[in-house]
Amino acid sequence: MNEDRMELLPPGTALAWGHTATPRRGPKPAYSVEQIVEAAVAQADAEGFEALSMPAIAKRLGITANALYRYLRSKEELLVLAAEAGWGLPPEPLTGDWRTAVTTWAHALLERCRLHPWLLEVPVRGGPTTPNLLRWLEVFLEAMADSGLSDRDALGCATLVDGWARSTAALLRDIRASASDEQPAALNEFLQPRLRERGYPRVAAVLGGDYGEDGMQDTDVEFGLDRILDGIEALVAQRRA
Repeated sequence: MNEDRMELLPPGTALAWGHTATPRRGPKPAYSVEQIVEAAVAQADAEGFEALSMPAIAKRLGITANALYRYLRSKEELLVLAAEAGWGLPPEPLTGDWRTAVTTWAHALLERCRLHPWLLEVPVRGGPTTPNLLRWLEVFLEAMADSGLSDRDALGCATLVDGWARSTAALLRDIRASASDEQPAALNEFLQPRLRERGYPRVAAVLGGDYGEDGMQDTDVEFGLDRILDGIEALVAQRRA
């Protein structure tokens, strides 16, 4: 593929696959793209998504922002490569039937979001094009290979489970950020009598005094995933029939 055609690829795709343009003349670069991406991930882990900027990464490396453009063409490339490193590789091989394998896959994705919360802020501008993200998809499709679903159905299932992981991780992150250790007990003390006095008995019973992150039990997290897998299971049965 010639360099002119490379220009048509989404930002960061060629670099993620190890393709670099013809080196420019001048001094030998002080850093590799991999080192810059490592610094970007460390920056985002420490200070969040907003800290993923060319000037901030350049400062962390002790170079100028202009010098950083010798390695990367744009902030968009930086975000793509940082996300690629942040997601990393999925667990494989996945064992068990498709439901067990997909559950493992989903929890691994959720854990990656918890480890790098800033990944939830990286814009999604299309399907995956980089090695690690495509490996996540490959592993999912392999888990569904014996289910009887078509490739298109399996791809739709991957999108659905990926959405569960991202939305659940975002909810847990927001709850964690907004609640202090003392807040759930104080909120319970305030709301419970008012809920019962003003006609919310079912809400009062369901909440049971659980507010904040402490209210997100494992069963709450699993409920949505289990219902999604139930739906996929029904689709598998339908296709087999």
